[in-house]
Amino acid sequence: MSSSTLSVINTLKQPTRWEWVEQALAHLNIILLDHSHCERKAAGVALNLMFRYPSNTQLVRQLTAIAREELEHFELVNQWLERLGIPLAPLSAPPYGGGLAALVRRNEPERLLDSLLVSGLIEARSHERLGLLATHCPDRELAEFYRSLMASEARHYGVYWVLADTYFERNVVKARLEELAIQESELLATLHSEPRIHS
Repeated sequence: MSSSTLSVINTLKQPTRWEWVEQALAHLNIILLDHSHCERKAAGVALNLMFRYPSNTQLVRQLTAIAREELEHFELVNQWLERLGIPLAPLSAPPYGGGLAALVRRNEPERLLDSLLVSGLIEARSHERLGLLATHCPDRELAEFYRSLMASEARHYGVYWVLADTYFERNVVKARLEELAIQESELLATLHSEPRIHS
């Protein structure tokens, strides 16, 4: 990944507040379970984009790798759940994902652009929050596990950014990313009552 791509990863408009860290650390079992759901959903997003745009060769190639890696992470998180005796179970979704999905425009080619940028923003936020868990989690082994996933989250953001930059003009990408990043931070301005990776 080029240095110019790396510099764009810090596109989040507002950092996560300390209240989220406190909430997450107080409910690590739920955070781990939600993390499992997040990895599965991330793999599904990559697969859905591949099915929607099968003729976009670079997109298919890049997102195949992401889907594979997200499923590997899904399995790793599930191993932690099993180790800690936490059963797989459904969880209600926080407003974050639905709020971002509502920002995706429905007509092409804007739908492709927004889908790539929203996916990238989610990966960027995941990278930030896994970093917070890696830094503050009292279980050293679990903290190291979170740290081990951070690089891939940043790389995934980079892939979505590069794909957007591949299929659209740079000025269009940057302008829309600015708009979406502001709204992404606004969705997290109020801490959700239930602990989640993206609450």
